[in-house]
Amino acid sequence: MQHLTIGEMAESNNISKQTLRLYDNIGLFSPDYRNDENGYRYYDIKQNARLDMIQYLKSIGLTLNEIKIQLASDNLDKITSLLEKQRLTVDDEIKNLKLQRRAIDKTIKSFELYKDSPPDGMIILEHLPRRYMYRINTSVNFYNFGIEVYEDMLRKLKHSLLKSNISPLFFCNAGTILRKDNFISKNFVSTEVFVFIDDKTLFPKLEAVPSGNYLCVYCEDFEKEKDYALELFDHVEKRGFKIIGDYICEVITDLPVVETNHRGMLFRLQVPISYK
Repeated sequence: MQHLTIGEMAESNNISKQTLRLYDNIGLFSPDYRNDENGYRYYDIKQNARLDMIQYLKSIGLTLNEIKIQLASDNLDKITSLLEKQRLTVDDEIKNLKLQRRAIDKTIKSFELYKDSPPDGMIILEHLPRRYMYRINTSVNFYNFGIEVYEDMLRKLKHSLLKSNISPLFFCNAGTILRKDNFISKNFVSTEVFVFIDDKTLFPKLEAVPSGNYLCVYCEDFEKEKDYALELFDHVEKRGFKIIGDYICEVITDLPVVETNHRGMLFRLQVPISYK
């Protein structure tokens, strides 16, 4: 049992023979003994200690080259510095994984909202929570153009997010803003696009959108948005509500299906109101 074949060494350590051959080829871990009679090479059972260390360092994220350098130098200060660097890398990975998890939860929630949403064009009253918005002003009134200009505005928004070091995971469920005065005067001028980001602690400069009662209408067609916004305004007047904030057109679901180069979307058109 003092000497092991490559197959025995691989089996006892739950790794493949190909892995041991790779370690041998790069000079990281080679057989200890060669039988002159048959030319076979064998591992010494005591080499398991080195192989355990290699597997451990690999499991915490070090590369084979980094492991090779460390085992050759036997410098504890160097390995400590290397591990501290790896710890920062792991922290970043954990942060990104948490963001991915939140993005997945948000996407699942938006699909559920799509399935349970009111019929297209139905006006309802909803109480919406406080939300946080990242927005830019593109200086282009998208109401004067079609979907192509809207897509270009979204490119600018995406670029701005990346420039601000905000994860592209937040580039979803975008929307546009029609300021209160323009909405009340039925002056459809909207140059601002935004995304909602659900945690202000991530980005302190986000703008708060107050919680409150919002008159909403759901819309499944980009081309219907303006007509539905006018219906929303008429409903406000008929019910005697008071508009207390900006009109928002929010994409609550961006479906993972693209037909003839058009997005499949569900919009929630909304305006904050109070009772007179």
